[in-house]
Amino acid sequence: MPGTGTLLRTFAALLALSWTAVSLRSVAVAGAEQQIPLSVVKLWASAFGGEIRSIAAKYSGSQLLQKKYKEYEKDVTIEEIDGLQLVKKLAKNMEEMFHKKSEAVRRLVEAAEEAHLKHEFDADLQYEYFNAVLINERDEDGNYLELGKEFILEPNEHFNNLPVNVTLSDVQVPTNMYNKDPAIVNGVYWSESLNKVFVDNFDRDPSLIWQYFGSAKGFFRQYPGIKWEPDENGVIAFDCRNRKWYIQAATSPKDVVILVDVSGSMKGLRLTIAKQTVSSILDTLGDDDFFNIIAYNEELHYVEPCLNGTLVQADRANKEHFREHLDKLFAKGIGMLDIALIEAFNMLSDFNHTGQGSICSQAIMLITDGAVDTYDATFAKYNWPDRKVRIFTYLIGRESAFADNLKWMACANKGFFTQISTLADVQENVMEYLHVLSRPKVIDQEHDVIWTEAYVDSTLPQAQKLADDQGLVLMTTVAMPVFSKQNETRAKGILLGVVGTDVPVKELLKTIPKYKLGIHGYAFAITNNGYILTHPELRPLYEEGKKRRKPNYSSVDLSEVEWEDRDDVLRNAMVNRKTAKFSMEVKKTVDKGKRVLVMTNDYYYTDIKGTPFSLGVALSKGHGKYFFRGNVSIEEGLHDLEQPDVSLADEWSYCNTDLHPEHRHMSQLTAIKNYLTGKEPLLHCDKELIQEVLFDAVVSAPIEAYWTSLALNKSENSDKGVEVAFLGTRTGFSRVNLFVGPEQLTNQDFLTAEDKENIFNADHFPLWYRRAAEQIPGSFVYSIPFSTGTANKSNVVTASTAIQLLDDRKSPVVAAVGIQMKLEFFQRKFWTASRQCTSLDGRCSISCDDENINCYLIDNNGFILVSEDYTQTGSFFGEVEGAVMNKLLIMGSFKRITLYDYQAMCRTNKESTDSAYSLLDPYKAFFAAIKWILTELVLFLVEFNLCNWWHSDLTAKAQRLKQTLEPCDTEYPAFVSERTIKETTGNIDCDDCLKSFVIQQIQNSNLFMVVVSNECSCESFSPITMEPIEIRYNESLKCERLKSHKIRRRPESCHGFHPEENARECGGVLGLSAKPALVVLPLVLAIFSR
Repeated sequence: MPGTGTLLRTFAALLALSWTAVSLRSVAVAGAEQQIPLSVVKLWASAFGGEIRSIAAKYSGSQLLQKKYKEYEKDVTIEEIDGLQLVKKLAKNMEEMFHKKSEAVRRLVEAAEEAHLKHEFDADLQYEYFNAVLINERDEDGNYLELGKEFILEPNEHFNNLPVNVTLSDVQVPTNMYNKDPAIVNGVYWSESLNKVFVDNFDRDPSLIWQYFGSAKGFFRQYPGIKWEPDENGVIAFDCRNRKWYIQAATSPKDVVILVDVSGSMKGLRLTIAKQTVSSILDTLGDDDFFNIIAYNEELHYVEPCLNGTLVQADRANKEHFREHLDKLFAKGIGMLDIALIEAFNMLSDFNHTGQGSICSQAIMLITDGAVDTYDATFAKYNWPDRKVRIFTYLIGRESAFADNLKWMACANKGFFTQISTLADVQENVMEYLHVLSRPKVIDQEHDVIWTEAYVDSTLPQAQKLADDQGLVLMTTVAMPVFSKQNETRAKGILLGVVGTDVPVKELLKTIPKYKLGIHGYAFAITNNGYILTHPELRPLYEEGKKRRKPNYSSVDLSEVEWEDRDDVLRNAMVNRKTAKFSMEVKKTVDKGKRVLVMTNDYYYTDIKGTPFSLGVALSKGHGKYFFRGNVSIEEGLHDLEQPDVSLADEWSYCNTDLHPEHRHMSQLTAIKNYLTGKEPLLHCDKELIQEVLFDAVVSAPIEAYWTSLALNKSENSDKGVEVAFLGTRTGFSRVNLFVGPEQLTNQDFLTAEDKENIFNADHFPLWYRRAAEQIPGSFVYSIPFSTGTANKSNVVTASTAIQLLDDRKSPVVAAVGIQMKLEFFQRKFWTASRQCTSLDGRCSISCDDENINCYLIDNNGFILVSEDYTQTGSFFGEVEGAVMNKLLIMGSFKRITLYDYQAMCRTNKESTDSAYSLLDPYKAFFAAIKWILTELVLFLVEFNLCNWWHSDLTAKAQRLKQTLEPCDTEYPAFVSERTIKETTGNIDCDDCLKSFVIQQIQNSNLFMVVVSNECSCESFSPITMEPIEIRYNESLKCERLKSHKIRRRPESCHGFHPEENARECGGVLGLSAKPALVVLPLVLAIFSR
């Protein structure tokens, strides 16, 4: 069997060859492991760790400060914070502050109603008032313009140094209204009496800011007086009557069904006007209202088919969603209004029975170019005799043939009829329905106090004139309606307007003692709808530097920031005004969202009486639940407060410097000194907080001399690697020492107002303080500050450590100290340490200089501080060494934590529509005027033959894809090292080779040295990134999200109807001037076209 022998020999040879290959591979692996001996990496890590900790401890003075606090250990008392008592006290403080604001508004209401009662309307009244646009304006001859007299304006610190007049108010009139209209002149005249009350309110409560009266006639009286500037088109778009505070105060919550006629006769301009009318109605709806939109011809078409048969809350997101769908409407067929009315009545009735809506006013808005019947049988069956659903009818177009039918429908159902002929008519005519809905409240004479959600009104001059970082100030408005008390107008229920004042959200934060909430603790407040009024995680702006508002910034739900509470236990309890406690594990991001702190929070919450708000306080378990009190003499403390390196948190309220004008210029440090020395007996200060500030000043005083001696010793820090030493205490007290001149600082923004994350502010402790508190006591946390750009440009390293009184978790963290050093200095220490070896002859078997290995220094979140490739500094390790990071995750050295961002903005390609038509553009207005004249001359031709062509010519739209930023939900990872794993070695099978690595923890730090063999590229492993991924919802889930109604609490008052209400004033046909012949012929054709 020679063949068999040959086969066996061949097989044996192959076996031997395979064995040799396996042996060689094993040798290669063994060799690779020998290239990175663990003992050498340990030596490097130990050498670097010892050196850098010695530098950090020496220059920060951490051991000296720890020793000084220990010396006072017996003299301090440690208390556990009672969260419920704390939140109740804070709520009481806020209640008192809010009450002062509402009382100021109430005084304005009383003064306005009294002034109007005494005034008799004079159609010929001539009155020169201060017009906010025209004040201080002169003509070519140098004379003041009419209504533009001299109005003294001076910068005022309380009003952000804007030029204002604190003795007088001035008046803004919308661009589309006549300045000297008799109704406006009379209203301005009698409301002048408010000037005295404005000034008196400001004297009583110097913390007040803008006060105002928005008239139902359209003018807006504002105090203090300020100059208004038109936009580039010479237009001021502001109309107080479509502001949320006005609408909310003037009307009660409502459920609204909007019916839009899309029959064939609505083609062209009519459909455009109809869509604009719907959009304007949506503008008048707020968070307490519910709505749906149905388009009808011979069939019903829900604008959002998913919401068939139900209503949704009129929050901004839902309204914008419907606006986008309006563009899909087109006109065809015959209008069957009866089926649309029946659907609307049934929907309102069914939704009312669910108990989810407003349970107050209900209305049907009908937008059509005509109705051939009055549909009294439908109304008799579904709405009479109670007439619980008001009918508002909007006749689109110039024809008046069907006006009587539409007016009858409105009048028979306690509504209002109006006709809209042009786009310019839309807003004024839509506003009419608000006056009708306000009647019951006016007749009841119920001055309900309303509070808005947090918002920014960028159309106001004070917002436009401020710099970007100041102007976009979140605020809430307290407002009350003003009624006519004249007897002859009682049944008519005439609303005169609304008065209000703004309360910046930052004013709320001043009432919160941040020092009692601990390092990670915070306070937050929500509205009756669950929307955030204030929360440290609320991010209303995007594109840092541009300061642009997110579209849905004012309706961010608490569940979107406290997202770990999947069952909305916390949110729902607060909405229902409960007082209780709730605990859960949370994942809080810091450092621009790149790092995560995992902790357990205890939440305490209660309601703020007299407002729709609820207040919550979050305290982190462990050191965050404890507070300590120290005691030193005032003399000792004052002496040490005088040291030049001392500062206090600007946004904390140690003393209330807003109460008296003479105190407003004082810094908090000056106010404390004046208070303690008795120089300012009228100052109101937090005695408990000031006592603790004095204690911290005394205990930390020796460190100032210590830093000074280091700075003066020329042999120390000769290469000026360490630039800054700093400390902060739990009272917002800080000390800073520079080891180099201010102009030599590598990071000029550090510890300044420009670097908000690293200073004490109203929301949080500095980043270096928060991170140090979560480190093992005695160890330092090192980090590279992340820049705001796409690439990390940082050239410094920050190191900080926490100071504790006791050696357990019940000890409060009393302070944190640290240094900032040059990155180049820090990296040089690393490379020096990595060249050490244990051999006696000085020849090292391995070095970070070797070409076949890469050395890295990473932190506990996986970010690179040192790499041979300098451009990788600040990058995430997984992006550079994906295979190694993947292995570390598998082995448990690092763990991935999934985070969610429900306030994200994602780039998306969207179809952009650029319309050439704008009523506010003077050129387009000119063409619109020509069009109007020609339309009047040839009404029939324009209306039925040329309308489509004519209108489409003026509204030529360019469709193209445009990349925009849209609100979205994202999911993204963060990474944290496992503290218990000190060192790890591993091999990675990379298809044709093995990649070996060693990771070694640096003692007393949050750092790890990682040494990786680079002979294997491991391209089969993808990089691990921290890029967020947009969460995409399928159509079914989108629909469920739209339909879902989170628990909300209705406003306590409702004024839907009143038996004395005069429903006969229900509108009329205005401005109809067409000749009979031009009216009859279109009427006939219109009937046949249906």
